[in-house]
Amino acid sequence: MNTVTTTPTQAPPTHWPLERILMAMAGTMSLLSALLAAIVSPWFLLLTAFVGVNQWLYVTLRGCPASIVLKRFGVAAQCKW
Repeated sequence: MNTVTTTPTQAPPTHWPLERILMAMAGTMSLLSALLAAIVSPWFLLLTAFVGVNQWLYVTLRGCPASIVLKRFGVAAQCKW
């Protein structure tokens, strides 16, 4: 008998990890709020402050509103606490 054994290879992930999505969202919102503050009203800088507060929440408490929503949609974190 000729048996062939194959070893399963780990496929690369097809989706972005939670941390990468959060950084992309924060960067996009920061750029958008800076653009809106320059064009429309300086009050849009409050959006930039909100993004910064949420980043600190994620760093210190291991969760922010965006990460909670993304986890409910099945996005997995790359860093295991």
